[in-house]
Parts: sequence; C-alpha cells; structure tokens
Amino acid sequence: MLNKLFIGMAGRLIKSGTLHLTLADGSTHRFGDGSAPEVSVRFTTNKLPMKLLRNPELALGEAYMDQELVIEGDDVRGLLTLVVRNAERGHMPAWQRWAKAARRQLRKWHQWTPLAKARKNAEHHYEISTPFYELFLDESMLYTCAYFRDIDDTLEQAQDNKKHHIAKKLLIKPGMRVLDIGCGWGELGVTLARDYGANVVGVTLSEQQRQHAIERAKKAGVADKCDFRLMDYRDVDETFDRIVSVGMLEHVGQPQYGTYFRQVAKNLAEDGVALIHFIGRSSPPGNLSPWFNKYIFPGGYTPALSEVFTDIEKTTLLQTDIECWRTHYARTLYEWLLRFEDTLDQARDMYDERFIRMWRYYLIASELSMSDMPHDLYQVQLAKRKDAVPIARDYLYGGEVDSALRNAIRIEEQPPKLAAE
Repeated sequence: MLNKLFIGMAGRLIKSGTLHLTLADGSTHRFGDGSAPEVSVRFTTNKLPMKLLRNPELALGEAYMDQELVIEGDDVRGLLTLVVRNAERGHMPAWQRWAKAARRQLRKWHQWTPLAKARKNAEHHYEISTPFYELFLDESMLYTCAYFRDIDDTLEQAQDNKKHHIAKKLLIKPGMRVLDIGCGWGELGVTLARDYGANVVGVTLSEQQRQHAIERAKKAGVADKCDFRLMDYRDVDETFDRIVSVGMLEHVGQPQYGTYFRQVAKNLAEDGVALIHFIGRSSPPGNLSPWFNKYIFPGGYTPALSEVFTDIEKTTLLQTDIECWRTHYARTLYEWLLRFEDTLDQARDMYDERFIRMWRYYLIASELSMSDMPHDLYQVQLAKRKDAVPIARDYLYGGEVDSALRNAIRIEEQPPKLAAE
C-alpha cells in the first residue's frame, strides 16, 4: 500500500527528466519523459517510502547519508537536479504543498534564537574543525560568496575581488573604526586593516574562528588594528564609522531581524555606512529546508527582500544601494565542491563516510538552490544620511566598464555557430 502511494507521488512529481527506481522488494519503475537528466536509484529498506511520503525534503537527504537510497554512479547532482526542477515547476503533490505551508507557519518558533541558542547553532556548523574547512576553502578562508568579475577568475581571485568590492562600498579611510558582525576566520577584517588602514572589531560566536582570526592578524602584521571578540552582535555597545556583515543575516532568524537592524542603527555613526551581504530569495517568504535546518544550519533562514526591508524601514537606516549577484554563489559552491572531492582522503581521516555524504549533499544542494531555485546573493548598503555615499556607482568601478560586462559583450558579439559546424 505504501509503495503504491509513493509510486503515485513520484509519478505526479517527475514529469520531465527520467528516474529509474528499484524498490527494496526488487520491483522497478520508470518516471518522466525520457529526457535528461536520467538517474537510477535503489531503495535498500522498505521503510523509505513512508519517510519520503511524510517529509521528502528531510528524508531524501537522510536516506542518501544512511545509504537507504543508493544512487547509481553516486550522481547526487543528477538526482537533485531532477527533483528541484520538477518541484519548481509546481509538480509537488497537494499534501506536500500543504505540509510545506504548515512548516512556514512554524518557522518563527524554529528561528527564534536567543543568545544561548545562537551560540549553540554557531557551534553546530563552525566548530566542526578549522582543518576540515581548509580542505575546500581557499587560503583566505572566506566561507561566503565570491565575486567573479571575469569568467576566468580563480576562486582565490574572486574572493579577493569580493573583499575589495566591499571595501569600496564602505568608503573606508585610514583610522576609521569598523565593526565586522560575524567575522568568520578574520580575512575580511585583516584586509580592511592591512590594505585600508581601518581599526577593526570582529565579533563571532565560534572560538575556533576567533583564534584563527587572531593568528591571521598577527601574521599580516595588523594585530594592533584587529580586535576579534567571542561576542554576540547584540552585546556590542560602541559606535563605528563603518559596519559590515557578510553571511551573517542568514543565521539571525526572521524573528530577530528587527533586533538585528536596530542594533546596526545603534552602532553606526550618524555619517556612517553599513553593508549587509546575505543570501536571500527573490520569491515570497518561505522556510529553510528541514534537512538543512537539522544537519547544516540550525535556526537558519534565507529571507525574501520584503522581509528584510520591512524591518530596515522601522529604523533610522536608509537604503543607499542594493546589488544582486545572480550566479556568483553557484560558481563559488561548485569550486568548493571540486576542492572537497579532491581532498576526500584527508576528509576521511577526520570524519566517517556518512559525514562525507552529508557534506557532498549539502554543497550540491546549495549550488542548485542558487542556480535552479529563486535564491540570490544580495548586498544592501545602508546609511543614516542620503549624502553619506556618492549618488553614482563610478566610485566602485573607476568609471570603467566592468570586466564581467566586457566578457558579456564579447560573447554576444561572437557569431552563432552553424549546425553544419
């Protein structure tokens, strides 16, 4: 009976692409229209259909981790692409849409993060071990979206682009005090201190990250300009010329957005500039996947812009610039995945195969969320005065055409290839 219900759900979901399924009882089934992507999977337990019927987003990831679902050729990308593209086209069964709507109603409870819970959530992800993150991040240890100004940029160059693009938006001058909310392993703060003469205070809830940031500042010769603290952003009681927050808003949780932006307003000088860099969604408000919430980012959420601006508008902060990096994060995640797969032997020395499968699933699912789902990377520049930043973007690009735009023009000018070629 359960198998029959599950087969019916799969048939309603998979309309394009091709899924070959072998159930635990040995029966085989085919779904879709025969087109690509074509994926073959096998269930190793009779319990899996019920789990997928009950909560498919959670059960699919868990089944792969626990090998209750085996993908031929370990083609995680193919399977997730098949599922995501069909789900985004509205092929989810009605009861799954209702279940998702119910989870949205509960999200304020799940995303409520008082200090103790926020610290625990941060430890869940960022205290895994710094050496593990070193396997797939570049030397900068920047664990946020890179900025590929040129199609041929390496990950290292793109992360460097990102740092200096942010610095330009902050209009930093030597001697300015900068608050880095969620400073990570310290690279952005070190760059602002070393290359722009800023005095940086970085706050994080991860002791491993703080210690790494302190050592990074010492090696760069700017330990006297960098103060990295194990501290919640809500406890900062100082005024700064500039505030930057990269990849932090996703961890705040929607119920705390009012607190977050009031705190930014409180800490920002009257003539100051702030930059908030975060993953958001171009769709209406939703909720984080239950698999991501359980295994990767407890309490996390990628907000709709409407949710962000609702709380910004209640403060003294003005929106001075909004930029959308549409495909940069998908490329960043793909680069991380390649490096992760290249260092599996070292990863296996640290963690078991279940963890390896979890991390692979996370990186691929995240990449597809940026390429095939309504997720984007946003940079919102804020100030208290309309004249705090220039009224044109020339100060970011020196009046020159961005190299990425030059590439786009060059590609468009190439004549299309003929079929005979």
